[in-house]
Amino acid sequence: MGRHISYGVVGCGMMGQEHLRNIALLPDADVVAIFEPDAAMRAIAASLAPKAVLVSSLPELLARPELDCVLIASPNHLHSAQLREIAATRALPLMVEKPLFIDQDEAEAMRAFAAGYPAPVWVAMEYRYMPPVAKFIAEAEAATGGIRMLTIREHRYPFLQKVGAWNRFNRTSGGTFVEKCCHFFDLMRLILRSEPVRVMASAGQAVNHLDERYGDDVPDIWDNGYVLVDFASGARAMLELCMFADGSRYQEEICAVGARGKIECLVPGPTRFWPPQAGPAPVPLVTVSPRRPDTPYTFELPVDPTLLEAGDHNGSTFYQHQRFCAALRGEGRVEVTLDDGWRAVAMGMAAQRSAREGIAIADPMAQRLS
Repeated sequence: MGRHISYGVVGCGMMGQEHLRNIALLPDADVVAIFEPDAAMRAIAASLAPKAVLVSSLPELLARPELDCVLIASPNHLHSAQLREIAATRALPLMVEKPLFIDQDEAEAMRAFAAGYPAPVWVAMEYRYMPPVAKFIAEAEAATGGIRMLTIREHRYPFLQKVGAWNRFNRTSGGTFVEKCCHFFDLMRLILRSEPVRVMASAGQAVNHLDERYGDDVPDIWDNGYVLVDFASGARAMLELCMFADGSRYQEEICAVGARGKIECLVPGPTRFWPPQAGPAPVPLVTVSPRRPDTPYTFELPVDPTLLEAGDHNGSTFYQHQRFCAALRGEGRVEVTLDDGWRAVAMGMAAQRSAREGIAIADPMAQRLS
């Protein structure tokens, strides 16, 4: 085991609880302090991390001398301000949940934060670390001979209930293409090793949350859409999202095609949502289909059941924390940087604007983080 890592955690809603369960599986890390203002979420967090001190504010958490790092898993609209407060108070190493920020006006503040923050910051992009997705990424270049077309399709359940219904509104979530889909824009950049030069999107709210009311507020979050992205390399990518496809056997399907062949990745949704009457839950798959010879072959990539029980992301949260802790010990690097997180948000904002205004957005990376 390496040097022990002591976490402070900000925000223990659904995703924060997943982080708590996965940190508990690490042999050389634990959670020592938690800031969660909601009473119900705080009680759950206390049961998951019974040795952690529950504090009443972010400054009180940062004052704990035993902290080695801080995990931010609060609602989206709080991330940017909390990052700046940490920078002004005690610049500890950070893991921050996506998205880094949700409003274009915050872009400049995030650039300033990135330029001046002296400690490592890891943006939590769990999808990179799902075993079938990691296998896909590792094999894609050889299987395709150079990717020319990339398609990511997510057919899943609606947005779940969150504290204060923050994920029902664009103003607090950033909109579906920022909140949900920055994961996929991050994967596009990672897989294609290139930057986007044009974004075109169509989206809307067709089925979900139409009858919900929160005081006088009506949810305006989109539940379906398409996004086309042209990349500087000449490759094209497409995202297809449907959030009223609960019955899908696989939740994510990723496909890359090049002159040499095709590679596909199939990822099941959370185990807890799989209906028992449907039999055993599906196993993640990666299939390679060469053009010549034309004989496809498939890898099965089952995930440790303990990791499946610990969260909704096919074990990726555990693997992400392993690598984050290794980086803090000097045994690895920060693999998902502030720049990566910023660019994923920029692509999501471009997609939101494209769908809203019916226009193509050229040079979505015009504003650089660094």
